[in-house]
Amino acid sequence: MSFDKSPPILTSLSRRAFFKSSAALALLGAMGEPLLSHGARAQEGKKLTMSGSHWGVFRGKIENGRLTSVIPWEKDPHPNTMLQGMLDSIYSPTRIKYPMVRRAWLEKGPGADPEGRGTGDFVRISWEKALDLVAGELSRVRKQYGSHSIFGGSYGWKSVGKFHNCRTLLQRMLQTTGGSVNSLGDYSTGAAQVILPHVVGSLEVYEQCTTWDVIKENTKLLVFWGCNPVNTNQIGWLIPDHGGYEGLDQVKKAGIRVICIDPINTETCQFLNGEWLAPRPQTDVAMMMGIAYTLYEEKLYDKTFLDKYTVGFEQFLPYLLGQKDNIPKNAEWASSICGIKSSVIKQLARDFAKNRTMIAAGWSIQRQHHGEQAHWMIVVLCSMLGQIGLPGGGFGFSYHYCSGGSPTATSPILSGITAGKAPPASDLPAGCAPGSTESACQPKTNAIPVCRLVESLLNPGKVIQYNGSSLTLPEIHLAYWVGGNPFAHQQNRNEMIRAWKKIDTFIVHDFQWTASARHADIVLPVTTSYERNDIEQLGDYALSHIVPMKKLIEPLYESRSDYDIFADICDRLGKRYEYTEGLDEMDWIRNFYHGAMMESRAKGMEMPTFDVFWNSEEALAFPIETAQKQFVRYASYREDPLLNALGTPSGKIEIYSQNIEKMHYDDCPPHPTWMEPIERLNGPTTKYSLHIASNHPIFRLHSQLCGTKLRENYTIGGREPCWINPKDAEARNLKEGDIARAYNDRGQILVGIKVTDNIMPGVIRINEGGWYDPLNPRKANTLCRYGDVNNLTVGIATSKLAQANCGHTAVVELEKFEGELPSVTVFQKPS
Repeated sequence: MSFDKSPPILTSLSRRAFFKSSAALALLGAMGEPLLSHGARAQEGKKLTMSGSHWGVFRGKIENGRLTSVIPWEKDPHPNTMLQGMLDSIYSPTRIKYPMVRRAWLEKGPGADPEGRGTGDFVRISWEKALDLVAGELSRVRKQYGSHSIFGGSYGWKSVGKFHNCRTLLQRMLQTTGGSVNSLGDYSTGAAQVILPHVVGSLEVYEQCTTWDVIKENTKLLVFWGCNPVNTNQIGWLIPDHGGYEGLDQVKKAGIRVICIDPINTETCQFLNGEWLAPRPQTDVAMMMGIAYTLYEEKLYDKTFLDKYTVGFEQFLPYLLGQKDNIPKNAEWASSICGIKSSVIKQLARDFAKNRTMIAAGWSIQRQHHGEQAHWMIVVLCSMLGQIGLPGGGFGFSYHYCSGGSPTATSPILSGITAGKAPPASDLPAGCAPGSTESACQPKTNAIPVCRLVESLLNPGKVIQYNGSSLTLPEIHLAYWVGGNPFAHQQNRNEMIRAWKKIDTFIVHDFQWTASARHADIVLPVTTSYERNDIEQLGDYALSHIVPMKKLIEPLYESRSDYDIFADICDRLGKRYEYTEGLDEMDWIRNFYHGAMMESRAKGMEMPTFDVFWNSEEALAFPIETAQKQFVRYASYREDPLLNALGTPSGKIEIYSQNIEKMHYDDCPPHPTWMEPIERLNGPTTKYSLHIASNHPIFRLHSQLCGTKLRENYTIGGREPCWINPKDAEARNLKEGDIARAYNDRGQILVGIKVTDNIMPGVIRINEGGWYDPLNPRKANTLCRYGDVNNLTVGIATSKLAQANCGHTAVVELEKFEGELPSVTVFQKPS
């Protein structure tokens, strides 16, 4: 390993050329150029301070104690414009400056005036008072209701960094002081990460894919199914390495045929000059089955692979052929559902079979009703093709996520802060004796699927099914949130508002006045990651460098780090040492680095001392071996399926799951099945005529950076943009720049109209992550003035198996807004 000081190596795909090729991005506004050229950045960078974020490694220029510019790292192959929004977020008008408490809660106690949440009536208090209130409320709820009445499963894209991982720090505090209810799964892959262990024996959605180097040399047909890496690879859970853009450049240079299956002509499809196929949303499984039927009917499938590496095809086949229900799942049947011509479906089957084909699937197709079926059916389809484990063939579920497919370096793994262990305690509610048969005294659930919190609030005590188990939903009286924005990522906003009235106390840590902070009872201002020190690795899959995340400026106003806040809460509860272990910020960071040094030494590499690393202002680079560049997913399984058996009960790919069969779920059969969603475009019971594609935004990370000047790049009339096909716009008398109301039975929002051919008729695109801005928070189903799309999405679960979210299940109507246009206020501090 070495400090990366070599001259930057640029790919042939420059940042300007890359985005110039994307007409869809151009429609939303021109991308700003880097502040300095690569060469100038390298020279200037020696005088600057290095740090990192979800948007990349950068160097900060500090003048008179103020961060004045953010310069992308000279080794970044694809510098990210969102870094400039990150800079603005520090000094944004939405910055939370002081500890605040909702007036009604402060004056009348927990649970007072729940309808007043979101009205902005806050009172400034001192830190001593705020910490006393939080510690006192944790004690009150535990004593009165038990630890299972506190929800601490806070979810969201917290800041990068191994130490200031606020979600883990919260869990550590709650575990140390008495426990809480945690969360299961996530919003990104909630359905797929539960079904795929039954199918391939691992989560798969977060696993490394076959590398781009192998794709370049071997793949003849690359299919992006609901997958848009040009957009989503801008960000990373760790600091992003942006290696996926080099991979896409290789695909284009190699002349690989690309097909994009998506209701939107994505930025990826445009850049790669791909063939665009637009099935009706939520009908992907039917389309896949039409392809599978053709493979079988025309004897294009690989029976040898199915016999050797899978189980259950013979049990799936009668369903596919229609022997069970008298409905053959042929191309004609599929076409009637998905809208793609049967001749095209049949030709896809032939093209998939005769070429080395890689199917790169995104996660949107599983964030919908019955979402478990999509990725399961992709595995079945690829099994029939018989190319799994061959160079450039099979499937990959993370090419769009954090630059999956970038080769993994020979690097150590940085450890991080842990949640610790809860002290020995009974699972029984307060006042219950062991052995009691009373229902109120039965052991409580200590974790629930993350998107079922709203259901828990509305139906405490309800028993739900989850992946073969029964869970009793807890009665939550206190919710504590850090590093996330539930009033952005949870579906069916108005149902959520109703549920939130059941909570006694909602505590939020944040540095901006998000909708979640505005609906809190106690708001504690925290530092940004640029006002503290940390350490992180570069690239979720590449792990190519260790990056010093240096403190750039002193904390603004009265903000404090989550660690210091939780340490003081623990102090009030008599647990300070158990929480801190007597260590401060730099002690923890140094320890994480020393742990990596030990692992590196075991691999035959010697890392510099911590002080040398920390003071270098450089990222520490690790080598990438040739074998890693040639990594092929499932190659070892294909080579020896006995020695390298999968983690399924059979050790093989399970097309039919006996485990799922034993669960007897009516909404998740034991093999992939087409089931009608609760609503869809042209569906049998659909009331509204437009489907919403609630895609990942281009200039945000979900809701992060919505409260910054980056909005100038995409808002229309100050609202979240709504893409609409010219035919649909004409039918509704809408034109470019109009403000429209999108509505259904669940809610209503204002949006700005963008008319474009890059979206199929019958579908509109409203990106997720827009900040919720209720016109009248005290009024049920009030209008959202800015355009939070989750006012319109359904809040139901995907199925009993995964209990995941359905963020891509929503149909609506759209009409031109008439009357006086209300002002957007969510980007100003509350009154």
